[in-house]
Amino acid sequence: MPPRLPGKLNQLSLFNRTPVPVISNNSLARAFGIRSLNPSKPSPFNAGPDLPILKSTPAAALQRKANTLPLRTGAIAIKKGMTAVYDAETGKRIACTVLQLDRVEVTSCKTRQAHGYFAVQLGSGWKHSSNMTKSLLGHFSANGVSPKRHVCEFRVKDASGLLPVGQTINADWFQQGQYVDARSNSKGKGFAGVMKRHGFGGQDRSHGVSLTHRSLGSAGPSQGGGSRVYPGKKMAGNMGNEQNTVQNLKILKVDKDNGIVVVNGAVSGPKGCIVRIQDAIKKPWPESASHQE
Repeated sequence: MPPRLPGKLNQLSLFNRTPVPVISNNSLARAFGIRSLNPSKPSPFNAGPDLPILKSTPAAALQRKANTLPLRTGAIAIKKGMTAVYDAETGKRIACTVLQLDRVEVTSCKTRQAHGYFAVQLGSGWKHSSNMTKSLLGHFSANGVSPKRHVCEFRVKDASGLLPVGQTINADWFQQGQYVDARSNSKGKGFAGVMKRHGFGGQDRSHGVSLTHRSLGSAGPSQGGGSRVYPGKKMAGNMGNEQNTVQNLKILKVDKDNGIVVVNGAVSGPKGCIVRIQDAIKKPWPESASHQE
């Protein structure tokens, strides 16, 4: 049997009810259905009268990076160690890093038509042909360059920054007083705990803490956080051996005969590591590169 209404409600006639008009101030608002708890909002990013519209074409991507790409290529250097120089005017001791260029030559060039961007490939050092793969050995022989131990690539702004294959880059490629960015891999520390790797404070040495004074404690939240460990949680693991970029290092001295470039401050990595130095993107371009614009 169908359900029965209470007595008072059963006496009311459904057909004698007057409809209640729905008054809405917003013409886009709906008077029916279930409204969303998370309505869509306009994005505050990249939306404005003075901001350009982002495009997904390769040409637009290169145009956006035009102001952050150096005008010319960098160089491959080897870290020889640290020393100090004294300023003749102030007498202050300045810590510096000694970098040496070892037979740096242009091995190849990449163009936008063939590869999608402009870059200069450099090789440094020397390596016996019997210790190289045939594919890499054929790459050097096709360009008429001797086998190199280290090969790196430096992006440039446009075609004016490309160099002919086989050109040698010496220490005088950089000027004394200019600023460079140094990219290198930091020292590898191996497997390290959270106190050494992330600077955790550790746990108490009393109040029931036993044999876990240097551990991280709880690794994740309880049921409210999904009963799981969030990605990116700071935990024990391999420390170091990651690429690090030190920006705005001032060149103190340049020795063309010995291929030595002395930069102010410290550069990541142990002695003998590979350091890629290039014109700083946050400082004015050197005079030798400004005429290429």
